[in-house]
Amino acid sequence: MLELKDINVYYGAIHAIKGISLNINEGEIVTLIGSNGAGKTTTLRTISGLERTKTGSITFEGKDITSASASNIVSLGISHVPEGRDVFPKMSVKENLELGAYLRKDKAEIKKDFEKIYGLFPRLLERKEQMAGTLSGGEQQMLAMGRALMSRPKLLILDEPSMGLAPLIVKDIFNIIVEINHSGTTVLLVEQNANLALNIANRAYIIANGEIELEGDAKELLGNEKVKNAYLGG
Repeated sequence: MLELKDINVYYGAIHAIKGISLNINEGEIVTLIGSNGAGKTTTLRTISGLERTKTGSITFEGKDITSASASNIVSLGISHVPEGRDVFPKMSVKENLELGAYLRKDKAEIKKDFEKIYGLFPRLLERKEQMAGTLSGGEQQMLAMGRALMSRPKLLILDEPSMGLAPLIVKDIFNIIVEINHSGTTVLLVEQNANLALNIANRAYIIANGEIELEGDAKELLGNEKVKNAYLGG
């Protein structure tokens, strides 16, 4: 479904991504794991058209999207939930969700998707008229995910969905990620909690210093000594 070949991204003189290649098959949950500053978020932003690669190519469902605009990439079926959630604080929950469907014209189907999102996240239904800035961190994460799903993505990109959340809320969020995947959406997940991510993923890539250090079946990597020592607390 998605293929990155030899991606190199720079921030001025800083070489942030160094020749990364990876692929995601339809229906998978794939996770990128690495320490802070390893290049995970930059990789996601490059897929979404928010950063540009100097070399290589990015293809999605056989189409070259290397130079596509961020809005064009959304219209092709990729939605990105950024680190830190980035909800619109002075707009209501409902208005935030409506913005997720800004490229769509199918009003009847949009209405169905509202019901679907409220089914996945009942708390958003309870708070639909509430300003997004007054929600708890967990509710804002649910809203950011719901907003991304309103564009009906084929590929959902999640950057650190558990960041700053209480363990019980994190468990809920991860159960919902699995549910979203089972309903037909492919997921690319960046997550500091490597143990949680590897437990729900099909495959994983380990990134260090802007390069892929290791890749493989997620369950096998859970048992890998190097991964255990570096990311799973030994």
